[in-house]
Amino acid sequence: MQLSLKTDYALRMLMALASTDGILSVDWMAEHYGISRNHLAKVAQQLNAAGLVQTTRGRSGGMQLARPPEAINVGAVVREFERFEGFVACMGGEAACTIDGACGLKPALGGALEAFLAHLDRFTLADIARKPDAIRQRLLAATA
Repeated sequence: MQLSLKTDYALRMLMALASTDGILSVDWMAEHYGISRNHLAKVAQQLNAAGLVQTTRGRSGGMQLARPPEAINVGAVVREFERFEGFVACMGGEAACTIDGACGLKPALGGALEAFLAHLDRFTLADIARKPDAIRQRLLAATA
């Protein structure tokens, strides 16, 4: 299984925000992560719509976490950014399958997906950004 780039970027942005008490701009993150500003701006909009970050417009604008890192669940972030209904065709995808209902693939993959998400539910942003000083230093060094 591979997570989408949007999910990857969302988690990276949240970890950067968890490593600072201030406001970070999309431009700053794009520069320090080496990622397209346009991609990050779309992710930032979705993070804001999900209530995970607060954004401020203007010259000194940017974003900051809307809640403490301990209150942001990693599994919930992944669910926000991923579309699992088309994991395979028989799990809500567009294509029909001739053997749907006769094979055991759907329950096997469905169970694996549930276990994957249940595992992620055990972690918060604080857990995955447990070394905020190191995260901040590496981001700052990325453009030095």
